[in-house]
Amino acid sequence: MNVEYFIAKRLFTAKEENNTYTKPILRIAILAIALSVAVMLISIMVVTGFKNDISDKIIGFGSHITISNFTNNQSYESEPISVEQDFYPSITVEGVKHISTFATKAGIIKTADEIQGVVLKGVSSDYDWTFFKDNLVSGSVFEVNDSVKSNQILISENISKTLDLNVGDGLVMYFAQNPPRVRKFHISGIYNTAMSDFDKLFVLGDINHIQALNGWENNEVGGFEIQLTNFDDLDKITDEVYNLTPYNLNAQSIKEKTPQIFNWLDLQDVNVQVILILMLIVGVINMITALLILILERTKTIGILKALGATNWSVRKIFLYSAVNLIVKGLLVGNAIALSFAFLQKQFSLISLDPATYYMDTVPINFDLTYILLLNIGTVVVCYVVLIVPSVIITKITAIKAIRFE
Repeated sequence: MNVEYFIAKRLFTAKEENNTYTKPILRIAILAIALSVAVMLISIMVVTGFKNDISDKIIGFGSHITISNFTNNQSYESEPISVEQDFYPSITVEGVKHISTFATKAGIIKTADEIQGVVLKGVSSDYDWTFFKDNLVSGSVFEVNDSVKSNQILISENISKTLDLNVGDGLVMYFAQNPPRVRKFHISGIYNTAMSDFDKLFVLGDINHIQALNGWENNEVGGFEIQLTNFDDLDKITDEVYNLTPYNLNAQSIKEKTPQIFNWLDLQDVNVQVILILMLIVGVINMITALLILILERTKTIGILKALGATNWSVRKIFLYSAVNLIVKGLLVGNAIALSFAFLQKQFSLISLDPATYYMDTVPINFDLTYILLLNIGTVVVCYVVLIVPSVIITKITAIKAIRFE
């Protein structure tokens, strides 16, 4: 049996303890730990949710890895690649979920009153529509057939409102080339991802149109898009895919194609680290204060324990156990606050955001059990280790003086 734990439990849960002046101090310490833990948990859940949502949206538009021609061309005009590659249609790299072909071409949508510059992204029959199905506002995605050209397209809600277009409407798209070309399309669906920079730019259509406009053969495409099962393996699999591609093709990860966005997302980790450090400091300071008050109030008890033969470390462990008990209570309250907020936000979107600034219309929440457990365990360990230092004051208390203490 752990004697120190038994004494701590009896000493600080006795009924008369409720009549001492330490009761409000201990409650404040528990509340401080609870608020600190709640803020840390909410920060992690919000930031990881934010990063995951933004990453998923960018990947939805451009996939994890893109294979295209080596070129200095900075426009949205694709250069042709033959589909007769060793890695297509089945790529032998572990972690790859899907591979499909695509092509892009800049164009202008013109209505009676408005014009809008866009990029037509042509997709083939092997395209994965999951992302756009999840973000559809109205209508539906269209079916692509390799043998029959489809005039159906998917536009964003941003473009729909700007040009006053709805599902089922026809539109005319102009392509600046020599000679200029015109195509008429019908809107099959409208999507909204809240990524305004992408929504106002991309229109999805049949790749056969781009092949015809550019004078390509049926076996020529603008590139290949590769989706992975795990984003964490992106860098490793990108290197493997690059080694499989011919010398005239380039494999780029989504991080390499949009470094500014992923660098911005990485900066969010710094904000979380600052919040964690500040909240830990607040919690530790309050726990040190509570521990010192416990020691001061129980000075006579310390003297009696030492007179009975208890060692300094044994007495210190009694008070450390009591402090850990307060920390655990604070953790339970803090977790309840954070998880309740996260659940309500996830279900009812209590806090909204400006999509133009944050690329989403509500505060995202990511429930990750690993982060929650690590934060709780880390808080207990850090607080316990830090409290060992102020507990040294117990070694300075002598039995005779402590018993006489008033």
